[in-house]
Amino acid sequence: MNIGFIGTGVMGSRMVQRLLQHGYHVRVYNRSTEKVKPLMKQGAIPEESISSLAQNSDIICTCLSMPEDVLEVYLGKSGILEKANMGTVCIDLTTAGPETSNTIYEQALKKGIDYLDAPVSGGPEGAENGSLTIMVGGEKLTFEKINPILNVLGETIEYLGSSGSGSIAKLINQYLVDAHSLAATEAMVAGAAFGLDSEQLFEILKVSYGDSRILRRHMEQYVFDRQFEPGGAVKYVSKDVRLANQLFQAAGMKRFSGQLAEEAFRHAETIGLGALDMSAVIQPLEQQCGVIVKKRD
Repeated sequence: MNIGFIGTGVMGSRMVQRLLQHGYHVRVYNRSTEKVKPLMKQGAIPEESISSLAQNSDIICTCLSMPEDVLEVYLGKSGILEKANMGTVCIDLTTAGPETSNTIYEQALKKGIDYLDAPVSGGPEGAENGSLTIMVGGEKLTFEKINPILNVLGETIEYLGSSGSGSIAKLINQYLVDAHSLAATEAMVAGAAFGLDSEQLFEILKVSYGDSRILRRHMEQYVFDRQFEPGGAVKYVSKDVRLANQLFQAAGMKRFSGQLAEEAFRHAETIGLGALDMSAVIQPLEQQCGVIVKKRD
């Protein structure tokens, strides 16, 4: 069985490593060839184009940045659906949204190609150690066929229903990530603005109902050390909350907290913080209030 993998960035490269470690033959393609070279040393086979990878793969995984990237890779000239063989199974691990997923699913169906939307949660560490949560939408028989591969990549694998279901679940997850990020940021900046010791406040919140996984992640791994190299970059979180808000509007909601989160992340991206970790959304608020949330001197 030949597995093709398109998109070997922070998440994709770690997933390829997992597949290689479990004995799979993996062909790889990335627009930036430098990101492929370390994987070649571990046994990955490089492909010069999407079309050659599609022609030589039984299963194709994609892990890309934006919905437009997904549409181009699948539907573009010499893209996956044009070049893949009938019966190929495609697994899109990108957070792309149900509209994108359904568009590709319908086109794949016409060509006899199976397509699953299977976005992941768990960050680079989850991709590296195989503990990702993977949310899957599409045909159940296709899911059952490739489930052993997903179990190499993740720890919690959930089949949610028809095409687009995985994307919907992932966006709901991202909505909470984004809203929690903004709330945690606002709380810590407000505490500093009123003269509270940030570390002490954090310790109190950790043992109170105000605790959250996002609060702990942001403070312990990024903010207190003033180290904002990404796990999940602001620009991708900004994209995710925009897509999530579209989903919530389609559900019938008029006003909801994600709208403030979208505004905050879009502003952070606009002022040049897009490549930093999502926790960097705290920086504009710190500037507004004239404080810095940091460890004790």
